[in-house]
Amino acid sequence: MDRKIAMVKRQIDMKTADQADDDLRYWLGKTPQERIAAVTFLVNQRLKPSERMDKTFFTQRKMK
Repeated sequence: MDRKIAMVKRQIDMKTADQADDDLRYWLGKTPQERIAAVTFLVNQRLKPSERMDKTFFTQRKMK
């Protein structure tokens, strides 16, 4: 039986691994539409049905 997907192993030192850097590179590699879709998905998971996000904390920046 031949494998169609190659097995991949990545070994890292947990004490020196920089997960934040890996995460940043991952998200910068995505398109803006994919990033917005991911944020929307996460927000929708947190909200109850028919509940809306409270935007009173956020303020708009004025363009200079």
